[in-house]
Amino acid sequence: MAQEQHGYPPIDEHGVIGDLKTVALVNLDGAIDYMCHPNFDSPTVFASLLDAKNGGAFSITPQLSGLRRRQMYLPDTNILISRFLAPEGVAEISDFMPVDRSGRVIRRAKAVQGDIRFSLSCTPRPHYGRSVPQVTIYHDCAYFETHGEGDDEYAVFRINTPVELTEIQGGVTAEFTLKAGDTAFFIFERVEVSGHGPEYDESYVVQAFKDTSNFWRDWLARSTYRGRWREMVHRSALVLKLLTSYEYGSIVAAATFGLPEELGGIRNWDYRYTWVRDAAFCLYALLRLGFKDEAMDFFHWLHRRTAACHQDGSMQVMYAIDGSNDLAESSLEHMAGYQGSRPVRIGNGAYDQLQLDIYGDLLDAVYLASKRNGSLHHAFWLRLVQTVEFVCEHWQEPDEGIWEVRGGRKEFLSSRFMCWVAVDRAMRMAAKFSLPAPLERWRMVRDEIKRDVFANFWDEDAGTFVQYKGSRAVDASTLLMPLVKFISPTDPYWLSTMRAIKKRLLSDCLVKRYDNADAPVDGLTGSEGAFTTCSFWYVECLARSGDVKMARLLFEKMLSYSNHLGLYSEELSTSGEHLGNFPQALTHLALISAAYALNESLEGENIAESTHRGEEPAART
Repeated sequence: MAQEQHGYPPIDEHGVIGDLKTVALVNLDGAIDYMCHPNFDSPTVFASLLDAKNGGAFSITPQLSGLRRRQMYLPDTNILISRFLAPEGVAEISDFMPVDRSGRVIRRAKAVQGDIRFSLSCTPRPHYGRSVPQVTIYHDCAYFETHGEGDDEYAVFRINTPVELTEIQGGVTAEFTLKAGDTAFFIFERVEVSGHGPEYDESYVVQAFKDTSNFWRDWLARSTYRGRWREMVHRSALVLKLLTSYEYGSIVAAATFGLPEELGGIRNWDYRYTWVRDAAFCLYALLRLGFKDEAMDFFHWLHRRTAACHQDGSMQVMYAIDGSNDLAESSLEHMAGYQGSRPVRIGNGAYDQLQLDIYGDLLDAVYLASKRNGSLHHAFWLRLVQTVEFVCEHWQEPDEGIWEVRGGRKEFLSSRFMCWVAVDRAMRMAAKFSLPAPLERWRMVRDEIKRDVFANFWDEDAGTFVQYKGSRAVDASTLLMPLVKFISPTDPYWLSTMRAIKKRLLSDCLVKRYDNADAPVDGLTGSEGAFTTCSFWYVECLARSGDVKMARLLFEKMLSYSNHLGLYSEELSTSGEHLGNFPQALTHLALISAAYALNESLEGENIAESTHRGEEPAART
């Protein structure tokens, strides 16, 4: 593990703001150290989180000695408030992005108590830190003009503020003092031409704050979830909404790229894309919470992707948020990487892998949406039939699997049982809507897949389903088996597998994806932390198996591993340090699903107990 380097705050010491087109990360010191613009997957304009020296940042820092730092979200919103407490006073910085897809960041500094001196530094570094802009100050605005690597990458950003700014190389600084109760605003945005752009004043900032607050509160008020852990479930919902494209309806896997799964290691991927695999999880979670519009928007995005399927019915693993399919991977060799973790990758080389499990996710998502809509378009169904036929022809082939390994194809268990899901859900839809389909052929394939799983992926000596055919390793993706109804959560085969996962992959409440040291499979050097998504899958499996008390204990423990705002990155180290890209959509989806299942189980226990005592059963939530 690389030694900690100066200038890199812990990944979990961040909040996230956004406008449904892009996001920005704000650390506890009051600095925006990561932001792509204008879209989730655009080049960065601030990226000191990935290169402390040359990445660029926008910091507003109270000059207080011995200060304590706090962050919170304005309740039921994605407006972030950072507070700085010290003997000589209290300062506050509010950060938000108006939900108008302008990419505009509004920052407001306030002296809550005492007279507070602030320092400001804004050093945009567009095009992934490759460009040092030319700076021009006009009255109350500073303009940052850059051409990037070519004339076609011309861009102009600016800060609008009543605070006097001083030009430095490629940026601006300021020193200003606010008396108790006073505020100062700073608006960062992109404009068409240097020296031009809208004019703002304090009244605009106040109104934008109110409008943004009302947007998020009105949106969250549509939630139908009334169960336990509502605050964490709703925070997860707000994170998912932040990661959703207003224009396309797609949901990115995470806000960031290049953050390491191991400090100093090479597992540094780009997650600013939309995975087909996440579709069923997204629809399930959004529909459970009552966010039907978002669920259907994502479904329609998925629908459009099936229209672009290959002739044989196959699909890509992931797509850009706009549905484009070229995600060629490259490395930003000029970037130092988070605490020296290199290479810093953009694009994702797994996009053209064969991952057969995605077809189960696709068909499961369509099944959920069709139950919601009560129908399925005929032309869409014909495309799905072609995809199911592809599954029927290829389900026995080795692939790269759910974890997108780069160590060669194998016959992975998760791919095998998700192929079963694909055929099973297609059969259910054909029967429900009286759709034309070769049901007898599909039934034979579905049953053959299940027989194959029990014949070739069950280790009788170890009493567990194994990671891939011929191996003895266990894999946390197996936790999906009861969740997709491949096997009963109380089946003896499954309960035995749960014991094996507990013994070999579980530590406290943290679950690793697999043991790469014991049975190398992914083709990469180094190790990684516990996978937060798998930890919540484990909780849900426990709840569904009937071990509700243990499920609740582990769920509560997992909640304690979130950061101070209730956010999760992709992985957790043995010391609880957040690793990988942040915040991670799939983790928050798994949290919602686990909370829903656990709450149902606890309500079921309450009903059973009340009935046993002769009381009226409590209402189900």
